[in-house]
Amino acid sequence: MLASTRDLLETARRNVYAIGAFNVYNLEGVRAVVLAAEALQSPAMLQIHPSSLKFGGTPLVALCMESARESTVPIAVHLDHSTSKSAIQQALDAGMTSVMADGSPLVYSENLAFTKQMTELAHSYGAAVEAEIGRISGTEDGLSVEEKEALMTDPDQAIEFVAATKVDFLAVTIGNVHGEYKSEPRLDFPRLAQIRKNIDIPLVLHGASGLPASMISKSIELGVSKFNVNTEVRKAYVESLKRDLSSTKSRDLVDLMSDAIKDMQAVITEKLLLFGSANKAHLHQSPYAEMLALK
Repeated sequence: MLASTRDLLETARRNVYAIGAFNVYNLEGVRAVVLAAEALQSPAMLQIHPSSLKFGGTPLVALCMESARESTVPIAVHLDHSTSKSAIQQALDAGMTSVMADGSPLVYSENLAFTKQMTELAHSYGAAVEAEIGRISGTEDGLSVEEKEALMTDPDQAIEFVAATKVDFLAVTIGNVHGEYKSEPRLDFPRLAQIRKNIDIPLVLHGASGLPASMISKSIELGVSKFNVNTEVRKAYVESLKRDLSSTKSRDLVDLMSDAIKDMQAVITEKLLLFGSANKAHLHQSPYAEMLALK
């Protein structure tokens, strides 16, 4: 069923587990997420990155929305990392249950103004908003300790930002990075604990690919209710195609797609188990259920 992102994250927070949010690019990715979630009776999220939205457009959004509606478990559909008002408007018009208004590349005052405007817009549609303060890097290489500190979320600034923008969820930067970790991950848990103490909304951690189980568990304990996963799932897709295409055996395209789904599903299953959301589908009730039943 199409689920409210707000319900997913708030329920996860109350029950001390996290929601897996997986970036999808095509039918294979969507199927992998839904099949893994259904097999584990777990809630999950389908995320569309702005580049994917630009490439796939309305058909990709429709694929995600219909797949969520037909799923036997709660699935939310989310626009990830958008800096564009027009893309956010497109997502809301399509019925997405949440958007990330990403003003983090901007200076703080501009980030606050952009996020506030997009939150007012999204709330008028009944959708939730994720925002970010601090700046998650794409790699750890080449950054001094001081530079990494400067990129991290300021716990005191978070108070003002959340109060001014009225966002529903906050993505925090505590040493996490996008893409692969080039060295052993080092997360600033005292910083995360202070952020959790300062603000009373669900927290989000991007860059969950490659984080060890101990760090995932500690993050959940300190209030993280959503993890974004992309790199490992995308890698499974590419490696599946490489393996099949290097075979001398002639393969039907549907077979290639099925193998890719299976390999991505394995990674997603591992993450859902790690996040503690397996067998939690029954805890969630979608406010969209009655509306969908009438269609």
